[in-house]
Amino acid sequence: MFKLSYKWQRFWILIGFLLIPVTLLLMFSYYPAISLFYFSFTDWSGVGWDMNWVGFDNYKEIFTRPEIFGVFKVNAYYFIGGLVQTAFALYFAVILNSKLKGRNIFRAVLFLPYVLHSVATVIMFKNVYHSEYGSINVLLRAVGLDSWQQLWLGNPHLVNFSLAFISMWKFMGLSMVIFIGALQSIPSDIYESATIDGATSWQSFRYITLPSIRKVLELLLILTLTGALSAFEIPYVMMLGANGTSTFVIKTVQTAFQYQKSGLASAMAVVLLMLVMLIIVIQRKFLFKEED
Repeated sequence: MFKLSYKWQRFWILIGFLLIPVTLLLMFSYYPAISLFYFSFTDWSGVGWDMNWVGFDNYKEIFTRPEIFGVFKVNAYYFIGGLVQTAFALYFAVILNSKLKGRNIFRAVLFLPYVLHSVATVIMFKNVYHSEYGSINVLLRAVGLDSWQQLWLGNPHLVNFSLAFISMWKFMGLSMVIFIGALQSIPSDIYESATIDGATSWQSFRYITLPSIRKVLELLLILTLTGALSAFEIPYVMMLGANGTSTFVIKTVQTAFQYQKSGLASAMAVVLLMLVMLIIVIQRKFLFKEED
């Protein structure tokens, strides 16, 4: 029987382990991504293979039609809400990382919304925002603040704030848990030395906590950005993009499947990808500069 050397055995074992995952990666990630870029230069309808090369016409249409590119202003609500969510998550993480009685119960309660399915969350908040029997308006009516009652989903000036709050409520627990993990990696001796030297709680937070969790904070801001730009489930299930709640992803899906313009939708997806990459580069270059 032919016997391979250790070097060749190691080589074929590596090939055997890598062959399947690399094949799947090429098949389900890189090939669709390359196809996306190709389709963005065509007028493909999404059905069959009948398509014509149109060059940059799809990209010109995206940037010249306000109803397409202008929906990014709706995504801004989710980005601002994400920043507020990150701030609250850090606040609760600092509190619940201390020796607080029952802190595990509070952690579980705050993390629970993230476990809930997005559809179930939206259905629950429909009962919160309903104009007649919604819990917010019922509470305001009960305490005599009838003038504060609103059409939380019917008022175009409030609806995106209402939907962004749902996103904040759902994902704050996840950010909090990530922050707690980062805080627990900071040695307690550093805080004890700072206290002995007379540092206040704010000084310890500013000069010890923030620099120590800088990488985690950078990661969460990137996730906040990408989550805001890819907001889809909550506004779509709640409003189907109506009443000025259509995000860029909702517009892309409607363009591809409702209007059967998959070429234009592919270009929109490419623009979204490039925008995310550009903002991440700017964020890492200027906001979080690498220290020497």
